[in-house]
Amino acid sequence: MKAVRRVDQFYLLKQLPKATALLCKKGILVDASSSWLDIFGLPPQNNDHQIKVFPLYADIPDLKKKLKENKSFSLRHKISNHNGTGHFKSYFAPWFDEKENVIGTIIQTDNITAEVEKEQQVEWLQNILETKVEVSKTGWWEFETATQKLTWCQETKRIHQVPDCFEPTTVEAIEFYKPGYSRNKVSMLFHKAIENQQSYDTNLMIITFNGEERWVRVTGKPYVENGNTIKVFGTIRDIHDEVMAENKVKEHQQLLSTLVDSLPLNVYVKDLESRKVLINKGESNYINKSKEEIIGKNDFDLYNEDTAKISREEDIQVMKHLTPIIGKETAITHNSKTTHFLTSKIPYFDLDGKVCGLIGMSLDISSIKKKECELRDLIKITSMQNQKLIGFAHIVSHNLRSHSANFSMLLEFLKSENDPTERERITKMLSQASDNLLETLENLNQVVDVNTNTSVTKKPLFLKHNIVKVLQNFSAFLNKNDSQVINHVAEDIKVECVPAYLDSIILNLISNAVKYRSPNRKPLIIINAVKSKEGVLLSISDNGIGIDLEKYGDKIFGMYKTFHNKEDSKGFGLYLVKNQIEAMGGSITVQSDVDRGTTFNVYFNEES
Repeated sequence: MKAVRRVDQFYLLKQLPKATALLCKKGILVDASSSWLDIFGLPPQNNDHQIKVFPLYADIPDLKKKLKENKSFSLRHKISNHNGTGHFKSYFAPWFDEKENVIGTIIQTDNITAEVEKEQQVEWLQNILETKVEVSKTGWWEFETATQKLTWCQETKRIHQVPDCFEPTTVEAIEFYKPGYSRNKVSMLFHKAIENQQSYDTNLMIITFNGEERWVRVTGKPYVENGNTIKVFGTIRDIHDEVMAENKVKEHQQLLSTLVDSLPLNVYVKDLESRKVLINKGESNYINKSKEEIIGKNDFDLYNEDTAKISREEDIQVMKHLTPIIGKETAITHNSKTTHFLTSKIPYFDLDGKVCGLIGMSLDISSIKKKECELRDLIKITSMQNQKLIGFAHIVSHNLRSHSANFSMLLEFLKSENDPTERERITKMLSQASDNLLETLENLNQVVDVNTNTSVTKKPLFLKHNIVKVLQNFSAFLNKNDSQVINHVAEDIKVECVPAYLDSIILNLISNAVKYRSPNRKPLIIINAVKSKEGVLLSISDNGIGIDLEKYGDKIFGMYKTFHNKEDSKGFGLYLVKNQIEAMGGSITVQSDVDRGTTFNVYFNEES
């Protein structure tokens, strides 16, 4: 081997921009720049110590073989020293003399630690991106406007169920979308992204390579330079299972909503503050507002304060103590109308098992309550009618039996009597008995007529006018008994009444007031009438001898019941009055003190 002339390191290497070293053909370091020596942690070069380069590249076992090939090559390697581990790239090239003979190798080494770290970071990010793409089932695509090239990632190809080698065109990509709305929509959006630089994000349906219909969410965003669209980048995500689940939930919600709206109940859900967060059609119709107007409102916003307070107290009890209210009868006044409900309230829990409100259900039982009242009234009327019937049967049986026995006895006397004078007296007694029987039958006939005559109809009558008419017809009797009548009834008070019954009621009550007058004072009769929401109250008061109510209170309105030793007392007038008033749906009560007077209160039913 020719001797290599030693060249001063400074002059040979000082102008080189890279760390450089010279090797002989045996791989021994001939000379090197200071930067190259620093890279490997070597001392300055001297003639007493030869350095072989192969141990410096211990992780490249075939370096010696490569050098013998006298060809240029490069390789990456790591160097570890007291400064840590660095990444480097060394370039190997043959070293020629002036006659083009290879006399060794030139090495130039670059520190690429920063580049390697960036590459590692990019690789790490790429792995994360691929992982995210795989987990989220989201692929990407890119379209270059200049070359008309469309690129799909692996996940995008998987979503379309095409082979990995498939390279689509824009026409083929658009044809994957279901004909009709989806295909027309994506074509329009893609065109606007290129021409108008408009981004898009929408859900559409594709038909995969295998013929499956699947929902995807596709996005597109243009990349613009100098006002021109250079490329369009987008994503595509398989959302088929989500859409199907969502549609299933919507179907169930629609079914549930239809069922709840169809229930003959007012259904609502309240939050912890008793604000309504959900209502059905029944609740909306009852409040007479739309669902949007009711949602978010509490009972204080919708009802009067008293009703709202009661409802809020019930809500707190249910939510605080977790105690349901089942089938409680409540009455709610809304828009001046009171509605009776059968109400239930139960706690409402969230997914964590914590109470978050309540569910309420109210059944309108107003019609049932009305029927209940009607049934109660009917039972009351039936009971009264039964009592009347029993009393009437007893009276008929007793009175007719008495008349019959009297007739039989008188006839026996007449049959056995021969004295003409005595026979005439008995005949007169028979005539009197016949008159009494006829009177009894007439009285009984009047009672039967009042209780069975359903054809009579009530008419609106001016009460004062009828009272004045009766007083005029009764004036002779009143004058004879020196009676004073004070009529305080207003001109405009009307009553719904059967005309004949009203005259009979007034006549009987006034005649009784005169008949049972006190011997110590002149008869004074005061007539008043008051009109209220419940109806008209007629009061007829006198200053007569009065009635001992403790002794006779339950017998006052009985047939043929008398309480005074009056020869003309028959005990039929008050019984008839009571029957006439009750036949018109009204009632009568009495207040009396012995030797101070009596007041009869007549309540007229104003319903037709």
